[in-house]
Amino acid sequence: MPPPPKEHIVISNGEKVHVNDHVYVSPPWELRDGIPYSIARIMEFLPDEGQTLSKDDAKGKGKERQGITRVRLAWYYRPSDLSDRAVADSRLLYAAIFSEVQPVKFLRAKCHVRHKDKIVDLNGWKRRPDRFYFSKLFDPYIKKEYEVIRSVDVNNLPPHIRNTLQARYEFVITEREMVSDLTDNIRLCGTCDQWCPATESVQCDLCKNFFHMQCVSPPLAAKPSKGYGWTCAPCTLQHEDAVDRKLPRNTESKTRGANGKGKGKQSNAAGARVVHTEDKYFKMWPYRYFGLYTVAEDTLDPDDMIFPRTTTRVGPRYQSSIPIYVGGPAPAEVPPSTDDNLPNRGGDETIEVMSDVVHWSEAEIEQMEQLKAKLWTKSEQRYNVDYLEEAIRRFTAAHDSKTDLESVKIRNSTRSRKWQKSESRFVDKDWTTEEVQIFEKGLDAYGAELFSIKGDLKGRSTAEVVRYYGKWKNARLGEEHRRAQTLPPPPPPTKFRRTVAVRSSSDPDDEGSVVNGQLENTKESAIMCGSCKTKDSTVWWKAPRGLISSIMCDTCGIAWRKYGDIKGPSKQDDHPPQSKKQQAAAAAAAAAAEKEKTEKRDSEPLPLPPPKRQKQMPPPNKHGACACCRKVGLAGTVVKCEDCGLVVHGSCYGVSKADAAVEPWLCEVCANEKHQEFSLVSNCLLCPRPPFAQAPPPAKGSSGEFLRAWKPTEGRGWVHAICAVFIPEVAFTDASRLRMVEGMSSLPKWRWTDECSFCLQTGGGAVVKCPDCPVKFHLSCAWRNQLRFGFELTPKKTRRPGDPPLVTFRGVQGVLEPFVWCNAHILEQKRIVWGPCDASEGETALQIYCKTYKQVPLEHSYGLLRRAYRLDQALDLDKPPELIVNEGQTARKECSKCKTHTSPYFWPVEDTALQQQNGTTRKYLCNRCKVTTDDSGDVKMNGTEGSLTAVSTVMGLTNGTGGSHHTQNQLVQPKSVSTPSPSPVIPSPLPVS
Repeated sequence: MPPPPKEHIVISNGEKVHVNDHVYVSPPWELRDGIPYSIARIMEFLPDEGQTLSKDDAKGKGKERQGITRVRLAWYYRPSDLSDRAVADSRLLYAAIFSEVQPVKFLRAKCHVRHKDKIVDLNGWKRRPDRFYFSKLFDPYIKKEYEVIRSVDVNNLPPHIRNTLQARYEFVITEREMVSDLTDNIRLCGTCDQWCPATESVQCDLCKNFFHMQCVSPPLAAKPSKGYGWTCAPCTLQHEDAVDRKLPRNTESKTRGANGKGKGKQSNAAGARVVHTEDKYFKMWPYRYFGLYTVAEDTLDPDDMIFPRTTTRVGPRYQSSIPIYVGGPAPAEVPPSTDDNLPNRGGDETIEVMSDVVHWSEAEIEQMEQLKAKLWTKSEQRYNVDYLEEAIRRFTAAHDSKTDLESVKIRNSTRSRKWQKSESRFVDKDWTTEEVQIFEKGLDAYGAELFSIKGDLKGRSTAEVVRYYGKWKNARLGEEHRRAQTLPPPPPPTKFRRTVAVRSSSDPDDEGSVVNGQLENTKESAIMCGSCKTKDSTVWWKAPRGLISSIMCDTCGIAWRKYGDIKGPSKQDDHPPQSKKQQAAAAAAAAAAEKEKTEKRDSEPLPLPPPKRQKQMPPPNKHGACACCRKVGLAGTVVKCEDCGLVVHGSCYGVSKADAAVEPWLCEVCANEKHQEFSLVSNCLLCPRPPFAQAPPPAKGSSGEFLRAWKPTEGRGWVHAICAVFIPEVAFTDASRLRMVEGMSSLPKWRWTDECSFCLQTGGGAVVKCPDCPVKFHLSCAWRNQLRFGFELTPKKTRRPGDPPLVTFRGVQGVLEPFVWCNAHILEQKRIVWGPCDASEGETALQIYCKTYKQVPLEHSYGLLRRAYRLDQALDLDKPPELIVNEGQTARKECSKCKTHTSPYFWPVEDTALQQQNGTTRKYLCNRCKVTTDDSGDVKMNGTEGSLTAVSTVMGLTNGTGGSHHTQNQLVQPKSVSTPSPSPVIPSPLPVS
């Protein structure tokens, strides 16, 4: 028995449409303003607003629905709706979970939309009329693109969740990085044998098994950072044994779950091309979201929301965090001027009256106008704003001083002011021809970015450039106005007559979009298609704005409305067939033209080659000035964070050109709020932290704005990008991107203990020294106080063994070193110093320095081994135990009380009684006796040689978290690290994973 016919309605072009059919949608031409048709899917039929369908109308049963005036539509987006970038494929669409109710009269014609994986021959599908496809979804609220995959391809889910998802929905919406996880084979935990969600599990780098982060011992708080791997306990022991025996690493997987990411989808590639006739819909939608922010069990609830989701706005970035007020010294008062000739600022003596003509009588004003015409020596001065302003000022001064107005003269271009010692110009110097050419070239390259143009004009200030730009623009506008007045008036607009009898067979639009090709009182030679420039068409359509003509032929008009293609297909097939006589005449004309081309006279000069196309300079960026150099760069070189608004050159923040082209772009801290790989508290580990320096984050546009540029450390902490670059001992795992700061534990002792000359704090951060004087300061303090940061290039032609590598910057070869100069020095002319954003051959000085000197050495290629190596160097573990010399004998350290030779740490004592009793000048206490002695208060300890607090400091800097981290039952004494407090800090032992 055949299925009952579906309910349908008949649209304006006579076609029948059903629920879930795809249609072209468009209001009348006057309302849609010339844009192409929209494409949508019919979700349901609706009556007039406020009315309900009768029982007979609601049943339908294959008949035309009566009383239907509205439809609910699920929209699709064209690429041109989302971006200004041109897309060559006019059949590509973006799905959306977005619906609206529209009148039935807006439906123009039927079309067909399919998912890309459900099309066997995509090229053949696109060649057919009214065919479209999609593979992605765009969310108009989050403004983000998502991948759309078939639900039958999803394998990495528990069976009951996967079956429910596949039974309800045809497609699944997810992030691009989640596609390989969902299409992989099901992943089970190697410990509990339960399903492992991608966000809650880790994969062993060797055996490729998956584990819940809570099932490993000890549990993992977060996933490993990018670029780092994780291994389970059995593989770790096996790897250590292989390293001890110097065996090659075996990367082949031997256990289950070793298919790797993305292999699951490859295994289903054959099934991905199977075509199903109809899609499945659940509550009128064929897809739902299942991605990073989905709880798998929630999909079983039929009322669960199907829309894409993102991170919740919880944290210090979105909630107010009021800092504790830390009082400081009051700002110093500005001393009064010692020059008796200059008046104090802000008083009446510094106020200068520019004009009080409004208070004059009519006779005085008329006299002034007559005298003003006699002041000028050049005709152009009559209309110059600077000369007119100076003339009014001088007339006002003469009037106020009761001087005759006829005594006013303008014989030079300078004037004196009350608050200036010498005279200054009131009109700019005349611009030379060379300066005008440089200015106009700058306008072509940078547009109206006058600050960039000023950089090319060395002898002009910014104020002069701004004033000249106003005069230059005014002169150009006047010239265009005078030229327009000399041109003949334009012809009257062409009048078209609406057509009634002549209609296209494929015309779905009767709302004023079609015009007749016969013109009233106009020659037919004036008719031309605005797209293909043809003059032959049975029906003419109205064209969108911006074309050379206001009409389009039948083929181009349909192509624009349906596909958004402004250039229609070839018109060779549109011409009617020619007769034999017409074909012979056309062939003879073509042969004559070819013969005329070949028979050229000898005296005829050869045609000149076309002029070379000048290289177009990229337009200026739209983000503003860089927070590092305060300069406005070209488009593509400056990036702006969409969330926090940080504007920097990509070169000074480690952003590649490919990453800079991606919009929206996020800085490291804002991106971390989504994936949460690093700490959510962005405090620089190299700068003073609370309670040393409590300050709010720098505001946009302030001198400290670049201090909002953070870089992650190997221990999931944060440092300022400027601190990581200008401290020599710090290096990067990836110097090209300034990623993963390493080596903070290798800083010398004086950087942590010396005092900063600005904040006067010690022990709160690492300091650097001015290369020309002994002044030391924190880098963040130096940046806030606007010290000079730069790279000095010392010329050097040859490199000896042990010398640093040589670089070439702007034709000079030598050694590049980073320095920060205090404001007490003025650099000599012969010294070669470049700013962080100064470029040479496409690379800045900061980029060249980091790639050459800040990259981690290749011999230490494993991150964990590098950390251990630096820790050994900081704690001097490779040196033998220190020996005590006593009466010519060499002995190990021993406790002065219990005489033991074994202790995690021996504490030096300063007790005079113990020293006299043992007859020595240096004695120690073991850790147990030290704790007992501290409780009784008998012995005073020497805290200047070392303490466990120093060990904690070194270890905290190693792991990048600011806390202590020790191996099991092991405490060691650093030889060269000390802390201000002598009290011991004995942390509890941590288990080794």
